[in-house]
Amino acid sequence: MDAAEDPTVRYGRVMLKISGEALMGDQGFGLHPPTVARIAAEVKTVHDLGVEICMVIGGGNIFRGLQGSAQGMERTTADYMGMLATVMNALAMQSALESIGVFTRVISAIPMDQVCEPYIRRRAVRHLEKKRVCIFAAGTGNPYFTTDTAATLRASEMNCEAIFKGTKVDGVYDRDPKKHPDARRYETVSYDEVLQKHLGVMDASAIALARDNRLPIIVFSLDEPGGFRGILAGNGTFTLVGG
Repeated sequence: MDAAEDPTVRYGRVMLKISGEALMGDQGFGLHPPTVARIAAEVKTVHDLGVEICMVIGGGNIFRGLQGSAQGMERTTADYMGMLATVMNALAMQSALESIGVFTRVISAIPMDQVCEPYIRRRAVRHLEKKRVCIFAAGTGNPYFTTDTAATLRASEMNCEAIFKGTKVDGVYDRDPKKHPDARRYETVSYDEVLQKHLGVMDASAIALARDNRLPIIVFSLDEPGGFRGILAGNGTFTLVGG
């Protein structure tokens, strides 16, 4: 059934942004294949509804540019290393998705033709129309921009209807809920409030870009089984960033 024909599904094309750390499982570093497989299965449940899915995966489980530059590495070089880490994660997710029958394309902002496609907007849109999952790798292709900004940029270019930000917590809080049991969760919060209160949903560039393009951001827990599909149908616990 096409998403447009299913009255319970609110969006026809979405961007799923997850951190590289989400692929680590309980490990402190690298990829945890069972965790990658679990997330791929979540994506498949939404794909099976007919929703067109874009993905951006961070690289922090392998290398984080900011940490590299903090240890004395030149920032541009460190950021390019972080971009390459996102390609590795994208290939891992592609493998997991295709092993369960979901056709997937990894599309890199840095050309590397032997392992993935270069980013060409019209080709990427055509993949989505053919119901292939598109994983956008290597960030924006430029240093000093995070994968949050890359996700917002690609979501805007692909005409996505919303960004789903999968995190370790079930929404946006006024304080870290792991450190403060009395932290308050927002049901909805404006872009400007996120920026003014430094709520840490995404970096400022990503929030500003989403605001300028009126692109809602839905923050939810990636650890909740069925969460991604449930929230698409308007259920579950999440925070809506917009307005």
